[in-house]
This record gives sequence, C-alpha cells and structure tokens, in this order.
Amino acid sequence: MTSPQRAPGGFPVVGVIGGGQLARMCAGPAAELAVSLSVLAEAPDAAAAQVIPSAPVGSHTDVDAVLAFAAECDVVTFDHEHVPPEVLAALEERGVPLHPSPAALVFAQDKLAMRHRLTEIDVACPAWAQARTAADVETFAEQVGWPIVAKTPRGGYDGKGVRVVGSVEELADWLERADSDAAQGSGPLRDGLLLEEKVDFVRELAVLVARSPSDQAAAWPVVETVQTDGICTEVLAPAPDLDPHLAAVATEAALRIAEDLGVTGVFAVEMFEVRDPETGAPEYVVNELAMRPHNSGHWSMDGAVTGQFEQHLRAVLDLPLGSPAPRAPWTVMANVLGGDYPELYPAYRHVMARDPGLKVHLYGKSVRPGRKIGHVNVSGTDLADLRERAQHAADYLTGVVTE
Repeated sequence: MTSPQRAPGGFPVVGVIGGGQLARMCAGPAAELAVSLSVLAEAPDAAAAQVIPSAPVGSHTDVDAVLAFAAECDVVTFDHEHVPPEVLAALEERGVPLHPSPAALVFAQDKLAMRHRLTEIDVACPAWAQARTAADVETFAEQVGWPIVAKTPRGGYDGKGVRVVGSVEELADWLERADSDAAQGSGPLRDGLLLEEKVDFVRELAVLVARSPSDQAAAWPVVETVQTDGICTEVLAPAPDLDPHLAAVATEAALRIAEDLGVTGVFAVEMFEVRDPETGAPEYVVNELAMRPHNSGHWSMDGAVTGQFEQHLRAVLDLPLGSPAPRAPWTVMANVLGGDYPELYPAYRHVMARDPGLKVHLYGKSVRPGRKIGHVNVSGTDLADLRERAQHAADYLTGVVTE
C-alpha cells in the first residue's frame, strides 16, 4: 500500500474511509490547510481517487485493508456511515483516533438507537415505536392513525428503506425479513422496524454544526431543504421567513445533540417544521441525523466564510473552527441528478458561460438517471432570481432543458 505524501512542516495526514464525493470535496480544503489527505477507495476510479493521489483501493468492510490504511494516517474519518461495527472496533483497539467515534456513529447507523437516545434527552421527535410483528404495527397505527411511516433501522438513505403505508399488509415482506434477520442475528431488520407517525409538516429544515474534540462548536444558519421523491433537490440558505425563535431553539437542539452524543466533525440534523396544534406556534421535530459533511451543507462551500469540508477537517484535527457566517444574504444550492446525456462537458461549458456567477461542482461520477452527480451554488440578494438560476443550471446539466 502506498503511503500518503506528508506535507513539510509536520502537518498531519487525514484518512477518509470511502472514496465518494464527500471525500473528493475535501481535497481542495485539505490543500489550502496544508493537510495531507488519503482515502480508502472502493475502486481505482472512485470519485475521490480521481483527485487525491493517495487512494489505495480497499473495502470499508475489510478489517485488514482498513487497518493497513489507518496505520498511515494520524486521524481517520468517514465518507459514509456504513463501516461495520467489527471494523470500527478493530480500529479502536489499535488506538486509531476516529472522528466521529464508534460510540457516536452508532446513532447515525441505527435509527432505533437514535430515536431511543433523542427521546431520553428530551429532543422533539415524531411519535415512534419499534415493531417486530403485525400486531405491533396495528397497535401503533391505532395510536397515531394511518398512514404511518416505516423505516429500516439500518442502511437506508435518499428515501431508500422508507415506506409510507396504509395497512399492515404493505409491510408483510419487511416483517418476514425481520423474522429472518432476527433468527440469524444480523441484517438491517434484525431488531425489527422503526415506525413513525406521518408528520403534517410545513417544510423541511436542516441544521448543520461542527464540533471538535476540544468541545468547540460552530453552527451555520438553519436552511430549508426541498425534497423530490425522497432526494434533496434544493437548499435555501438561510431558510426563508424562519421564525427567529424557532431558528434559535433548532440550533440549540442540534448543538445539544452533538455534545450529548459526543459527535466530532460536521454533523447534520434534519428536521420538520411543524405547528403547535393548539397555538399554531412554529416548532420542530427531528427526522434524521448524519455524522459527516451533508448535502444540506453544500451551499456553504461558496456561501459561507468557512465551508463544511474545511470545517470538517478542522474539527477532526482539533484545529480552531472557522466562522460559519454567510457571505451573502442568500445562497441557493441545486442538486444535479443524472439524466439521459452522459457527456457532461458541453453542458458544463454552457452553464458557466450563460451565468458566470454560478459555482458548478461535479463529482466525477458516471451519469445514471436519478443519481447525484453534482450540484450548483449561486449567491446574491434576490432569492427568487437565485432559485431560477440554480434550477436552470441543474436542469441543463441533467438534460431537462436544452437552451
């Protein structure tokens, strides 16, 4: 395995397990911080391997490969939350500094563990229950009313592993799988299903924070996220017309969760904005947690004094955190999803020429319909104009529009 090239002056090496786009987007900030970056990539052409010279190929599930990789790093962090517990335990046994720690990461890996802990620390959540049988499902639905939301506790993302159902029959296959997983003691449904009430929400919000091992923390403005078919397609920073009190309590909740769970690095808390049924006052309930740089924070790369990828590196190295203050009144991020046109370069040139104020970020991924292949950011003073510009660029790169 090739050792990463250390920068002169005793600067550390940060290792990232996983070679996806999140690791890729740490490359620029790492160079600016004079930090060496190494990624354990799943393939030679993985997104991060295309831009980071030290990119040995190995699986995040291979204990030996991960240990050999970590031996060349000063700290290790993660491109995703799917590193198995036995691999994390082996790293801890070797004394490898991990950020976030396995004790924290479990709450992003296991939604049931997350719901239990958030309830214990009095963070607002949807009504929820753990279900192993059809009777459990029926009992919960009687309490909150159909339809309900069912989730696989492990492994879901971007709408995968989530169902909105109107009867127990619609969960028959998952309940059968839960029995099988429980019998084997493994699998995403070994502890049953997570059931949640279907929340009547006003909109979706996200709070992005960073926390260092020294317990310094910083929070970006609360943003609004727009979902299409379970995938985030747009982020508005800051969230328009957000009640100041709600912004404050939502940010306080995210910082409190990070401290209680012992999260280090960048941490995203996805929320629903709801209304108090009696007073109509705006409130929040927590939907999901992510312990890594997150889609809801991509706007910060161009729209904040310190972007989330630089901040993540600062946090995991226990460097002083940078300012999360916005650079402009508004920044809009639009995700670019793969379409039917695999040749992106001509479209890339077109959107840059049409709108020089855009920042286009592509991930080096092959184009596949519906796959996240990049995003665009645009900042300014006119929110409606920014949304139109960002969406037009994303649509052109996708092939939805051709002029």
